[in-house]
Amino acid sequence: MAQDPMHNQLALWLQGQGASASVNETILALARSAVAIDREIRLAAIGRGQQAQTSENVQGEDQKTLDVVSNQIVMEHLAGLDHIAAMVSEEVEHPILPSAIGPQADQVVCFDPLDGSSNIASNCPIGTIFSILGVEGGDRKISEANILAASGKQLAAGYVLYGPATVLVVTTTRHVAMFALDPDGDGFMLVNDRLTIPETCSNWSINASYERYWDTAITTYVRECVAGREGPRGRDFNTRWSAAMVADIHRLFFDGGVFIYPALKKPGSETGKLRFFYEANPMALLAHRAGGRAIASGPDILDIRPTGIHQRVPVIIGSREEVDRIAALYG
Repeated sequence: MAQDPMHNQLALWLQGQGASASVNETILALARSAVAIDREIRLAAIGRGQQAQTSENVQGEDQKTLDVVSNQIVMEHLAGLDHIAAMVSEEVEHPILPSAIGPQADQVVCFDPLDGSSNIASNCPIGTIFSILGVEGGDRKISEANILAASGKQLAAGYVLYGPATVLVVTTTRHVAMFALDPDGDGFMLVNDRLTIPETCSNWSINASYERYWDTAITTYVRECVAGREGPRGRDFNTRWSAAMVADIHRLFFDGGVFIYPALKKPGSETGKLRFFYEANPMALLAHRAGGRAIASGPDILDIRPTGIHQRVPVIIGSREEVDRIAALYG
């Protein structure tokens, strides 16, 4: 018999973290949407679900059919929650507002419904990223300005990785925990209630094909790593790159390392590629809570105050020693 996510170990863990009941309810709704997305991905792989056809989304990027389906699934699972004042999705140009809003509506949910969708055809890892922001409740429509002002008020953040196992990594008030989807049911079972990012590591993750567009700090850092034990770092490093932020960030909790998607000296990428609200900000909170660090070519990502809901920022996240080293190179 399928297990109700409301009565599994995820629900029990959330109850012990001290977040509000409404935040917990939102996370459980997102967990249910992940179960549905997981099923769509697996059906597509055997030709029984939505195929990976390509179009273009509102940001001019390739959009797979599963991007659209995943976006719809998340919105449908959140739609019945009367405490949600707005949603922000990578796939939708403007904030998504409920038809009616009550005084209890005090959350904005930001999400990338299917991170790394270019990996679908090759059966490589993909994921979902989310952030829950707190806004003032009231009988009024939430504006984009309200959402921008709430950027520093993350009530929770997390991601789902659809891989050999489907896992959920989440934080609310204190720690970062990991859950795995029970293959015999629909519940998320606790795997680790205190994930941390090792302070020291020997891994770095970057798309090296863009080397000609890097700034001096990133070029210097990567060359130091490549020089290995004969270079200034005095040890050998490994390169890791999966073309899905979720997968590369997930590795940090086990192997340590640093994930880098910098600003590029390339038209359209001068401020980076990854979006603040539903990629950089939630991952930065997870890293911070796990003992790591997250910067954007200088300032800590959590200190950024964005000017648009789809704003792009440079992203450097990982083990504190490595991020500190890059921050020092930026001066």
